[in-house]
Amino acid sequence: MTQPTLLRRVPGPRPRLLDLFCCQGGAAKGYADAGFDVTGVDKDPQPRYPHRFVQADAIAFVLEHGAAFDFIHASPPCQFDSDCQRLQGNEHPDLIGPTRAALETTGRPWVIENVRGALPKLREPVMLCGPMFGVETYRHRYFEPGGGFTLEQPGHHPHTVPQAKMGRPVPPGHYGQFVGNFSGVDLARRVMGVPWMNRDGIRECIPPAYAEHIGRTALHTLTPAWEVAA
Repeated sequence: MTQPTLLRRVPGPRPRLLDLFCCQGGAAKGYADAGFDVTGVDKDPQPRYPHRFVQADAIAFVLEHGAAFDFIHASPPCQFDSDCQRLQGNEHPDLIGPTRAALETTGRPWVIENVRGALPKLREPVMLCGPMFGVETYRHRYFEPGGGFTLEQPGHHPHTVPQAKMGRPVPPGHYGQFVGNFSGVDLARRVMGVPWMNRDGIRECIPPAYAEHIGRTALHTLTPAWEVAA
């Protein structure tokens, strides 16, 4: 495994975003589109990741280097709280608590992202859904803000478009469920806005539009404080 190296603040107009448990970079693209300089960290190699990448343990990395970044996004593995994984009897680590504890040591603003099954462990999370941003899939993800960052809950309209059955081709006029061993990778890439990803990346990622919304909110609400600190 490549040893993490210290990433120092680089002078320039783009604030620095640390993307923990980054996988193939759905969040990364959204934050970059919002105006951040993005660095991703994951314990596994991520050759498809579209920005600067460090292979390292995410919690260890943020404990050592997190304070050097302006904003931190963390997506601890969701399998522990996934209904599908529980049905299959698979065991996975529960990293939400340790991730939060590490983030709180940095003094930086942050969000933790996870799935519906993690709701009892998330503190005042905001739910985002595809149609809120013109993304034609219902992919509910929950975001706990912290470190002085706040996020308002957008309006959530009823799900009026029918969903294709899980794993089945998507009929005309339906939204796809791009999870598990789903059908239609090319369609999922277009719908989600992640043309560089393979099936493994798509079924775990958040649509970049979600992170772009969070990033733009952070830039709007936190930039004055960053300027004072500078």
